[in-house]
This record gives sequence, C-alpha cells and structure tokens, in this order.
Amino acid sequence: MAAEYQLNPRFQSFRSIDPSQHSSRHSYPTFISVQETLRLQFQWVWQGLYDAFRWNIVISTIIGDAEIRVNVYKSLLLNSLSLISIYTFDYLILPLVENQERWFHRNIGRFYQVLCLLPIVGASFYLNSSWCSIIAKRAYSLRYGARATVQPPATYTGMLKAIATSAYQGVMIFNSVIVSFALHRMPYIGRVAGLVFVCWVDAYYCFEFVWISRGLSLARRIRHHEERWAYYFAFGLPSALLCTCGKGLANAALFALVFPVYIILATVARPVPADPYNPFSLSDNSEVVRHPSPFIPIRLPIFALVMWLNDMIVRILSVGPHKRPGHTRSLSDSADIIEEGQPIRLKEKSRATGRRNRVNIGRRKLD
Repeated sequence: MAAEYQLNPRFQSFRSIDPSQHSSRHSYPTFISVQETLRLQFQWVWQGLYDAFRWNIVISTIIGDAEIRVNVYKSLLLNSLSLISIYTFDYLILPLVENQERWFHRNIGRFYQVLCLLPIVGASFYLNSSWCSIIAKRAYSLRYGARATVQPPATYTGMLKAIATSAYQGVMIFNSVIVSFALHRMPYIGRVAGLVFVCWVDAYYCFEFVWISRGLSLARRIRHHEERWAYYFAFGLPSALLCTCGKGLANAALFALVFPVYIILATVARPVPADPYNPFSLSDNSEVVRHPSPFIPIRLPIFALVMWLNDMIVRILSVGPHKRPGHTRSLSDSADIIEEGQPIRLKEKSRATGRRNRVNIGRRKLD
C-alpha cells in the first residue's frame, strides 16, 4: 500500500500542494445573514428616531446659552410671521376673491403673492440661513470645543470658497426640490416616494454643518449619508411629516420653524453604524470582518439624480474649451471643485499632470 501511494501520481499531486494555498479560503468575505442584517437596520432606524426626539437636550441648550437662545427666538418670530401671512392669504383673502368677475378681484391673489408673500419668504430664507449658521457654530463649539471646527482661511481665497459653497448649496437645494416634486407626481407611489426622499433631504441639511465643520468634502458627505440611509431616514422622518401638514410655501415655513431645533440635535447625534461594511467592528473583538448581507444594499444612491443635475449645471456654467471624449470626470468631481471655490480647468494637461490628477482622484474616492 505504501509503495502504491508513492508510485501513484494522483497521490503525489496531493502531497505537492502547499498548505499556504488554502489561505485564499480564509480571505473569502464573511457575510451576516439576511435576518441579522434586517435586525441591524431596524436598530439603526430606532436610533435615528431616538436622536430626533431628544428635545430635553434642545431645551437645555437653548436655556443655557444666550447666543443660541436669541437666534432661536428671532428665527421663531420670523417664521411665525411667514406662516401667519401664508395662512391669512389661504383662509381669509383667497375665499373672498374666488368666483369674482372683475379682473382685479380675480388676480388679487397673485398680487398678494408677488408683492407680499415672496418678499417675506425670500427675506426669511436669507435671515434663517445666517441665524441657523450662528446656531450651528455655537452648538458645535459647545459640544466639541471651538478648535474642533475647521476654520476657512481669512483670505481672499477663503472668501471665494465660502461664496462658492453657499452658491452650490443653493443649487443643490433647488435640484432637491425639483426631484421631490417629480417624485410626488409619480402614479400610485408618488406621495410615499416623495416623503421618503424628503426625509433624507431634511436629514442631510440638518447634519451638513457638522460634516463641514469636520472637514468633509461634498463627495464624502454624500457617501456618509448614503451608507447610513436607515438612520438618516428615521432622523428626518419627524420634520418631513410636519412639512406635509401644509402646502406650498407653508411647508417650507414649517421646516424653517423647526430647522434650528434639528441643527442642535444633529450636533449631539451619533449616526450609526460606525462602519457600514463591518457593523460589528465595535461590539465584536474578533478580527474577522463580517459584511452585511449582499441582499440588502449598504449604500443607496439617494442623491444620484440630484448630483447629476448639479454636474449638468456646473458644466453649463463653466467657461472654456471642452475636454476630449474619454476624459470625463466622475460624478460630482467637478462639483467638489466648484464647492471648494476653485475654477474647473478644461484644457488638456500634460501626461505627468494627468497622472498626478488621476492618483489624487483615486485617493479622494477611497476616503
């Protein structure tokens, strides 16, 4: 038997196998079951709802800091005035002029909107932006310290970057509103799809200042949000449901009314999971990486259409010669450059420069 074992080439082939070759089996990824992944998603939804209703922290923060308290009161007063103006038109002026024969009476509603409502809403948007920025900075400094905020340089370039960031935020808000209206008009599932999308949009803008203060670029903010879609859906659900109580401009005023509250909540929130690709990394001491089930997506392309619209606007507004076919940027790369206040260079570069740029882009995607 021993002689047969030594002479048979089939047995010799087994002896020639290196044991180290079996290590590839251990490198195959380990996945969590579908049931366990669903349980984790529901835990993250519950955590998002819990963080969205921690009103005791909001009250203590407003009472304990004079700067936050003053700006919250100003925002509350201004948005209350906007709501009173909107509902005065909807429930008092509009019923009086309906079914009127005279041209002036039939169009008085449009005059009221153009001459009264739109200026109030425009001023409210501008003032709310400045007041909420002060609230966010103060709440963040109280939580993490003044040095934790990444301050832009007080130079001409820093001023341009701040202006470009504000302009790009306005473009993104506009595109998000367009996508939301388009989803609402879908048959059968329009209202539900629109509500879900508004939940994610509301959560994004509540956390945006926190991410900017930590130095996250636009691409990293979007990725962070889309990889924790269950948590951010739940966090934005209360404000989204509140915004469905009215219609049109009233919904925007209602969101502006509660926006300072959710900015404060965002500064103390702990979005989960810490690592979407290994959700047990903190609780499990094992070195084995356990990925969520492949049947449940880790990242949802929530803002894919919004970012595509943003990139289209950036390309339309950019000035310069077009690049050759085959040298296109990835999604939102040009948007990141615009937000940073840098011009888009569309001219052909040297081979060495292009190689360096490709390496930088690859590193940015690995963030």
